Amino acid sequence: MTQEQCTHRNNVQSSEKPHVYKVGIYGWRKRCLYFFVLLLMILILVNLALTIWILKVMNFTIDGMGNLRITEKGLKLEGDSEFLQPLYAKEIQSRPGSPLLLQSSKNVSINILNGKNQLVTQLIAGSSGVHARGKMLEVKSSTGKLLFSADDQEVVVGAERLRVTGAEGAVFSKSVETPHVRAEPFKELRLESPTRSLYMEAPKGIQILAEAGDIQATCRSDLRLESKDGEINLDARRIRLLRLPEGKASPSGTTSRQTVYEVCVCPNGKLFLSQAGTGSTCQISNNVCL
Repeated sequence: MTQEQCTHRNNVQSSEKPHVYKVGIYGWRKRCLYFFVLLLMILILVNLALTIWILKVMNFTIDGMGNLRITEKGLKLEGDSEFLQPLYAKEIQSRPGSPLLLQSSKNVSINILNGKNQLVTQLIAGSSGVHARGKMLEVKSSTGKLLFSADDQEVVVGAERLRVTGAEGAVFSKSVETPHVRAEPFKELRLESPTRSLYMEAPKGIQILAEAGDIQATCRSDLRLESKDGEINLDARRIRLLRLPEGKASPSGTTSRQTVYEVCVCPNGKLFLSQAGTGSTCQISNNVCL
């Protein structure tokens, strides 16, 4: 290569400028990126502030949330609690020395289910009253003594005394078994069957006692006193048999009016009066037995 050619090549290379390549985001893209980064930081700060505020308001702690505490035995609630959905629990109890209050605007229902998810026992306390459903109902005292029991077969009252204070008393559609029926002091005791018969039975004996009053037995049809193996004793200073029929003497008998009568008994057990005479006049006035 000649010297002129080398000089010309050097002049050409010196006249060309070096090329610079820009790497990155510039212009409106860069501004949008900064805006989104700033917006994300603002959202993160707002979210963090809301989270701290919620934790503060709900009183979140290591032991629980607010009045709710998580213990080894379960959950512990302090103060009033409101449940918007059914509550399922194995045991519910109040704090020692504090009452347990269940309150609802409509009713409080307690349901017991068996293994097949079938309802076996139910207790509903509502505005219309308290309804209980189950196979058996028992009420016991603090010492464990049975006070009341009811099932499909019988109702048992285990208290020392059953007291009925209603003005109409107690109405039983079937039999009643009790060792003692007594009225309150200075009150009357009335056993009444308006449309049926009244039976009193006992394996050993029946005692009817009125220490400061009268005993009255009234019926529409027949009043029957029957003793199969013993006697019927009427023990009193005075026995009055009112409205007994009076037997009429035969024409051959005396016709004088008398105020003294004798009580006669027919073969069928019917009683009647006959005018007293020097002897018995029952045979003369036995027309009542016919």
